[in-house]
Amino acid sequence: MSDIEIRVLRFDSEVAQRLVRAALADLGTRYGGSGDETPVDATEFEPPDGTFLVAYLDGEPVGCGGWRSHGDTGEAAEVKRMYTAPAARGRGVARTVLAAVERSARERGRKRIVLECGDRQPEAIAMYEAAGYERIPNFGYYRDAPGCVSFGRTL
Repeated sequence: MSDIEIRVLRFDSEVAQRLVRAALADLGTRYGGSGDETPVDATEFEPPDGTFLVAYLDGEPVGCGGWRSHGDTGEAAEVKRMYTAPAARGRGVARTVLAAVERSARERGRKRIVLECGDRQPEAIAMYEAAGYERIPNFGYYRDAPGCVSFGRTL
């Protein structure tokens, strides 16, 4: 099995944007429309208020995820744009990215991490639950949308 390498990239970099477009296309297939209308600004993923990570497998970018500050206290982080390319699924990419996202947020002083996803992503829900995330009240752009599920955990 090949090693997964995690690199910090700018959210607006060409590689990151290619993966983000693939993530949105995947969500669009599951939910319709553009996939996710949540407002996202590239600057939200710049340290110290966030980070964007890309996973490489055999030298190719195959996954991504990041965090941005959540709430007013500066103690929480929100996971955004988690994605693994179909050809790389089942190889631990998403778990590795999630662990790196959590580590980065913790290193920046975040005490809690939250995320929202949809009920048509059973593999993501299973991964988050296996990683110790618990259901929390919905928040954010889709808080009132049918099928929105939100999770959180202490870092």
